[in-house]
Amino acid sequence: MYSPTTRVLTVLELLQTHGRLSGAELAQRLAVDGRTLRRYIAKLEDLGIPVVAERGRYGCYSLIAGFKLPPMMFTDDEALALSIGLVAARGLGLAEAAPAVQSAQAKLERVMPGKLKHRIRALGETVRLDLGRPVSPGDNSALLALSAAAHGWQRVHLNYRSAQGEDSQRDFDPYGLAWRDGRWYVVGMCHLRHDLRSFRLDRVLQVQPVNAVFKPPADFDAVRHLALGIVTMPRAISIQVLLRTSLETAQCELSKSIGLFQPCADGVLLHSQTDNLRWFARQLASLSFDFEIRQPPELHEAVRACAEQLLERLKAGSPPAAADFQAVRAVSPVVGRSKP
Repeated sequence: MYSPTTRVLTVLELLQTHGRLSGAELAQRLAVDGRTLRRYIAKLEDLGIPVVAERGRYGCYSLIAGFKLPPMMFTDDEALALSIGLVAARGLGLAEAAPAVQSAQAKLERVMPGKLKHRIRALGETVRLDLGRPVSPGDNSALLALSAAAHGWQRVHLNYRSAQGEDSQRDFDPYGLAWRDGRWYVVGMCHLRHDLRSFRLDRVLQVQPVNAVFKPPADFDAVRHLALGIVTMPRAISIQVLLRTSLETAQCELSKSIGLFQPCADGVLLHSQTDNLRWFARQLASLSFDFEIRQPPELHEAVRACAEQLLERLKAGSPPAAADFQAVRAVSPVVGRSKP
């Protein structure tokens, strides 16, 4: 059975093909009555398509002279998705993103009805997404080459420059690409290290296809692997904290990159590592729920010192504002909650 939207587009196609059709003929072709046909015509007019209705005994419907059916038609939801996607592209570290977005926006607007065109333009000019500060590569060649190789399961030869400026070469099986903290990464099997590795695309010098194919692990998640690699990077101090809340709340109040969140009977067990206990104490002090420090013992003193420092700052200044009192209430109980 055809949906109403399909029938509306069929009306448009018939008028585009035949030029002039009577209401009776249109209704017969669509197997609907006259009232339903008029609703379809009204819907086309709402979309900005100029339908001319000639009344009388020999009346008919037609498109306004000179109107040409655009090669693409979008619903409001489709247009919204396209527009937000273009807005996001500005902040995703793509080379020459701004002119490319402007060009794509202009091309889309040329094939859209007037009413929809204004909505899309309004979104593009008023919506901004906070995607951090992206690090853009010199061009998009690495992103395009590696995404194509990952899609086709094709091995590549990778020229890469490390953070220390050292160049290296390796054969590499790209399992997937991910965007994280302002940078693009490719994740896959490195045949130089014989292990899974992640590489920043802005440090990739050259990508050359190799005459070999691979089969990636089933359901491989590049984003999850990248996050796991970052949070498990060896640090000086290992930390374990029981968060007495739900997993959703814990991940909302703490950055996902802070560690691994493990749901348990008493809440969520946070496994993390850090080189700076004072920084980690400030993260815990900002929480709205109770927590219990399992290890290390030194973290208890760091949290207590954080709370006492804030209280001393309030005492040293003028009478605290309401916001200051709120901050004290948020931090003071932490000293008692962080049980040895």
